[in-house]
Amino acid sequence: MTPAPPKIQLIQSPEYRENYANSVQVRVNLWDFFLLFGRVSQTSPDNVAIHNFQGIYVSPQQAKAVLNVLQQNVTQYESAFGEIKLEPQAGAGVVQ
Repeated sequence: MTPAPPKIQLIQSPEYRENYANSVQVRVNLWDFFLLFGRVSQTSPDNVAIHNFQGIYVSPQQAKAVLNVLQQNVTQYESAFGEIKLEPQAGAGVVQ
């Protein structure tokens, strides 16, 4: 007999925040992946600033799980709405 899956509760802690990021930098070492989220602002063609606001460490296993979930969701998105292009839009600045 297969045991019933555990009941999962999603609880938002008092520190929970939602934010927008158009920059994600990734650093890797033997033990973990570090994701640094920020917002890019470009005040002139030769001046780009990245305002970092959150860094998150994840295990290599969790990083691979996130990769798989993102790949599935990007595939579904592109099936519904068309290919996501990585080239910057006119006047949109840099793509990271």
